[in-house]
Formats: sequence, C-alpha cells, structure tokens
Amino acid sequence: MQTIDMATTPLRDLNAALQAQAKQTNQTAWEIVNPKGAHAIAVGLDAPIEVTVKGSTGYYCAGMNKQATVKVTGSAGPGVAENMMSGTVIIEGDASQYAGATGRGGLLVIKGNASSRCGISMKGIDIVVHGSIGHMSAFMAQSGNLVVLGDAGDALGDSLYEARLFVRGAVKSLGADCVEKEMRPEHIAILQDLLTRAGADAKPEEFKRYGSARTLYNFHVDNASAY
Repeated sequence: MQTIDMATTPLRDLNAALQAQAKQTNQTAWEIVNPKGAHAIAVGLDAPIEVTVKGSTGYYCAGMNKQATVKVTGSAGPGVAENMMSGTVIIEGDASQYAGATGRGGLLVIKGNASSRCGISMKGIDIVVHGSIGHMSAFMAQSGNLVVLGDAGDALGDSLYEARLFVRGAVKSLGADCVEKEMRPEHIAILQDLLTRAGADAKPEEFKRYGSARTLYNFHVDNASAY
C-alpha cells in the first residue's frame, strides 16, 4: 500500500500520482492521511485502484471517478462523487449537499446522512444513503437509482424524469411531477441488489418507490400561459 501524507504532499502532487495510474496500475492500494478537509481529493481517477482517505474531505472528493474505489473514513463536503462515471465511492460519515450530482454511473454509498439536493440531475448513478436526505433531492434526476433507508426532505424528485427513488422512511413532500408508484418484482430485485452491494441492513419490501408522473415531458400549447 502506498501512503501519502497531505501534511507534506501538496494536493496537486497527490492527484497527479493517482491519475497516473490510468497508464500504469502497479500500485493498486493507496492510503491518504491528514486530508484536513482539503477540496478535490482523488478527482479524475481512471484505473481499478483502491483509495482510502483517513479523515474528512472538502468539496468534490472523488469527482469524475472512473473504475476506482474511493473510501472516506470521515465525512465529505459538497459535491462528493460529482459527475461520477463508474467505480464505487463510500462515505463512512455524512455527506453535504448535492452528493452524486450529475453522476452517470457507478455506486455511491453514504453510511450517514446526506444534505440537500442529493442526486440532483443524476444520469445513471446508483446512490444508497443509510441515513436520511435533505430537500430537493433527485431534482431533475434522469436515470439511475436513489435508495434512502431513512427519511426524505421536502420536494423529493421535483421535475423527475426516469430515475427510480426508493425510500424506507417518511417523505416530507413530493416535488412537481413526482408520485408514489407500485413496487413490482423487478423493482424488488433491483433494490435488493443495491442494498446488498451497499452493505445495508434492510429489506426491499420495507421501501416505497417514487417516480415521474410524466406530465412535464412535453410542451402543450393549450397550457402555454402556465409555463
């Protein structure tokens, strides 16, 4: 295992070393110590490596991740795993606002709570939150799955497209065009797989599914005055 101490190694040098593994992956296990809430740690990775951050991070940790597994033993600031493409990102603590924003693939696991706008504009990413999420989560979410073992705040799934939302706890309110939907066998199977992969101790039958009512898909000239 390669250990990098951010008390002595600049952030730019750290990320350059991790990003270089896209061409050469001799060192597949990395440990980052003394992150001290630094921003943009382990961004732009594109190799099947494992990176463990021993502590909490600032903005955009593991952004644009491909292939790599990034684990943060503390909490993460805004935009963790933003625009993630593949791989796995695990946050042992809490995550701040817009976790997993615009993510296109991969799995984001948050063991604690997530703040507002979790999964905003998600485009294929899977997000599993062991705790609760804040308001406006999954706003304009296009595809992928958001799983919440706790509660959801106001305006869940506002202006939703085809992402699937699974919530075990209470939903404070649903956003525009978001409705509760039937849990069919195929959804139970999808949810069970995600819970297993995320190490979540819950049964899929305990969840409710929410999705788009599909009334905002098309422009209707008769309703032009309402737009």
